[in-house]
Amino acid sequence: MRKILAIYFGLTLSIFGQPAPSAKDILDSVRMIETQQQIDLQGQLRENDIVVPFRLTQNGPLIRYSFTNPDEALQLRLGEKSSRLDLVTGAGTEKFAASKLKQKIRGTGVTYEDLAFKFLYWPAARVVGEENVRTRNCWKLQLRAPSRESQYSNVLLWVDKASGALMRMEGYDWNAQLAKRFEVVSAQKIDNRWFLKQMRIEEFQPGTNHVQSRTYLEIKK
Repeated sequence: MRKILAIYFGLTLSIFGQPAPSAKDILDSVRMIETQQQIDLQGQLRENDIVVPFRLTQNGPLIRYSFTNPDEALQLRLGEKSSRLDLVTGAGTEKFAASKLKQKIRGTGVTYEDLAFKFLYWPAARVVGEENVRTRNCWKLQLRAPSRESQYSNVLLWVDKASGALMRMEGYDWNAQLAKRFEVVSAQKIDNRWFLKQMRIEEFQPGTNHVQSRTYLEIKK
């Protein structure tokens, strides 16, 4: 499937003179790839002296983040038309409160909304160009939030043409100022498959390009 995507995405406008894929087609492919993972890995969020370990498990469209000290488990379900973040309790699961989505996770620069991938389902999306991110040739997309429920008014997204992987995301606040940037720093091969190794998350001081905090999301073998 990834080989087919590489041919489709990589050999378009410049070689055959055909139109670039639509933003919808690209996002459909990203969501499809994201729901095909089967993983059970350890990870951490790290910001200065703060280290937050977690366990990451995925069975197709179901992704679970398990934290300790105190215990907290979140389940993300990636559907065809939307994603849903649930809190896992002893009685089962309950929908994560929308009022808490903008809260930071244990003092890091990552919010619960960031884990929910809701921007992948925003209907107002368009391809705005092509750029390289760490030598990878990417489609660059702009996505606009459908409502003010999100902390972001719009998002710029860089998608690897060959693999469909998300390489970079920039979130802009409701004053159109850059608020946060996510970027893949490195990847690793586990059981003959490529996975994220380290992602850098930068928070920006409003109205400037000054980085006020850096958090690293790291996945271990």
